[in-house]
Amino acid sequence: MEHQRSESVPLYLMLALSGGSMDAYSYLCRDHVFANAQTGNMLLFGVHLAQRNMPMALRYLWPVLAFTMGIVLSDLIRNRIQNEKIHWRQVVLVAEIVILGCVCWISRSFNLIANGLISFACGLQVESFRSAKGNSITTTMCIGNLRSGTNHIDRFIQYRNQTDLKKALLYYSVIVFFVIGAVLESLLIRTFHQKALFFSVGLLCLSFLWMLAEPNAGEDI
Repeated sequence: MEHQRSESVPLYLMLALSGGSMDAYSYLCRDHVFANAQTGNMLLFGVHLAQRNMPMALRYLWPVLAFTMGIVLSDLIRNRIQNEKIHWRQVVLVAEIVILGCVCWISRSFNLIANGLISFACGLQVESFRSAKGNSITTTMCIGNLRSGTNHIDRFIQYRNQTDLKKALLYYSVIVFFVIGAVLESLLIRTFHQKALFFSVGLLCLSFLWMLAEPNAGEDI
């Protein structure tokens, strides 16, 4: 699929919006658990383990395990699906859409299940979408993008290479869109509560449609 847009910048910006949305949703609406920031979950798991509070420790361990399973499934999809009509990353997006759509209907009494499913979807996304225009980028967390963007800014200051400036702007744009996604999701939660995750579902649907379209001749994506 030579025209497939799985590494285009607009796609990664939409996925970053969705990534910020998922993290804000799981934290604000589902018992203050991170969907994407597994470092935070592992930290809180360790803290509660030290306090011998096993129910709280397991609350933060479960998303880490689900995230890991999402990574494994992404690799299986990539290795098993070799189809000229549909890209394996589109299959991943469909899986994310179905999973997050289901979460919207899960009661807050079952937040453990909901958080596991969200983290599972995040694992799928972080493993499947790792490179935009040859740059290693994550759409579900910011620390790697912040490090890479700052490194390119430093190189631009030292050597005045315009390529470094363009790459820095790309990394920082993804960070900004991640934050915007979190802001919008936070506002939506006030009105729609657990259904607010449909915002992320909608963004993933747009991402899927974007990947289906063929770029115009000479389009730089």
